[in-house]
Amino acid sequence: MSEETGIQNAIQTYFDCMYESSAEKTHAAFHPNAKITGYMGDTLREMTVTEFANFVVSQQPSAKEKGETLPAEILSIEIAGNTAAVRVRDDYVGKTFVDTLSLIKDGETWSIYNKLFHVEGPSS
Repeated sequence: MSEETGIQNAIQTYFDCMYESSAEKTHAAFHPNAKITGYMGDTLREMTVTEFANFVVSQQPSAKEKGETLPAEILSIEIAGNTAAVRVRDDYVGKTFVDTLSLIKDGETWSIYNKLFHVEGPSS
């Protein structure tokens, strides 16, 4: 498997965690020490992976259960050795987010080490 494919798989798990409201997939996508940080309006939000997983699980019923789609796309991938920077856009909880994700490779597995999010506006 190519490095880019491994990264895309990690990002797909991230998208799936939100789509399915899955704590298990959240923990699979993120490194245990990851931080999730960004602004909601003027308020800086900082979360651990567990806090983010709890938020994801609280979104019930999930988009998948409601038969909705989760518009999500990878905008760019830059790889430097065992690190990568990925920018994605996704619609979640009624908002369009642009996320800058830093990934690391541990063994053969890529995981998100940091997530910086920006709210572009309401979902379309």
